[in-house]
Amino acid sequence: MLPEVRPHLSTPLTDQLKHQLGPASGTSQLDVERVAGIAVVASAHSGGYAAIGHLLGLLAALPAPTEAGERFWSDLWRSSGTAYLLPATIKAGVLESLTGEGTTLARQILSAVDEMTPPQRLAAAAVIGQALIESDHLPDLKTQVIGELWLRDLELTAWHVLHADRRSDDPVGRKAFREAWSNV
Repeated sequence: MLPEVRPHLSTPLTDQLKHQLGPASGTSQLDVERVAGIAVVASAHSGGYAAIGHLLGLLAALPAPTEAGERFWSDLWRSSGTAYLLPATIKAGVLESLTGEGTTLARQILSAVDEMTPPQRLAAAAVIGQALIESDHLPDLKTQVIGELWLRDLELTAWHVLHADRRSDDPVGRKAFREAWSNV
């Protein structure tokens, strides 16, 4: 369940690759230092893709939004008090996330969690925990604990997706960051 790599959304990585490869990008000009530099930049850039993949993985652990999972989703809606988590509401964000762009889904998830009152969150965690325990065959674990851990992970991962989406990451910003830290 890995998202596609969309180069036009990866401007900082693309710029760094062009810088590392130089004007002629023949493989004969790739040396160990250039490959290592590209690997470092790609690793740093992959955090956003990893967060999106994890977000999708968390959703995939829930019952599928089919007729068989209909009861789970209606119970989740009633318990959480929010429609932000319903399949019809997050469908576009999930499909967009499969292409590597997860900010819409992340914003929806954070809105859903923010909208829940503490009792609603506890009730939603119980519904989610029950579904996870049944699907993973973990009957000795407490549904409330598992559900709350899943919700925390979902919330934190959504935040990671938004944080990793550095649309304002530009050469001027990177230079200012470097200068600020150089003066410490």
